Amino acid sequence: MENLINLGQDNKPRCKWCGDDPQYVAYHDEEWGVPIHDSRALFEKLILDGFQAGLSWITILRKRDNFLAAFDNFNPELIAGYGPDKVESLMQDTGIVRNRAKIEGTIKGAQLFLDIEQKEGGFSNLLWGYLEGQPLQNNWKAMSEVPAQTALSQAISKDLKSRGFKFVGPTIVYAFMQAVGMINDHQVDCFRHSQVKSL
Repeated sequence: MENLINLGQDNKPRCKWCGDDPQYVAYHDEEWGVPIHDSRALFEKLILDGFQAGLSWITILRKRDNFLAAFDNFNPELIAGYGPDKVESLMQDTGIVRNRAKIEGTIKGAQLFLDIEQKEGGFSNLLWGYLEGQPLQNNWKAMSEVPAQTALSQAISKDLKSRGFKFVGPTIVYAFMQAVGMINDHQVDCFRHSQVKSL
């Protein structure tokens, strides 16, 4: 069990990365690795992972409600129409990560998302098509075994970048794939590994 931490009173073995922060533990237990097929939810996660670039995920997690409020619940139809005034308003919002390139990248991403939804059978179909709809099941013993990126995340990153998406490098894409359940990267001894696998 050296690579896992038993958290709280429940004595359940968990992936080491979530530590003992209650919000992080809840995210690990309830969300991380659960397959998401809803296009809007996938868009939200991809954007939040992009905002994470250079930061820790817990920073984004703590600000997620603020992000949802600031970006109209990540409704691509609304975000695609944001103009300069909205960008300036977001740049003054202390509840989110105020990075102009990431904010403008979100608007561009929403416009691209709508185009994919209309012309290519949906954002979800585009992403899950790389896996023929089935999550990859890994069996890592230790965090040190988990790669930062793979050939698959590189291929998806290249595709998204070629379309004009920003902050979608292969490492960000791999983290995104883990989060949305395209890959089951819970450590094999983590209590969530088998639960997520059954999903």
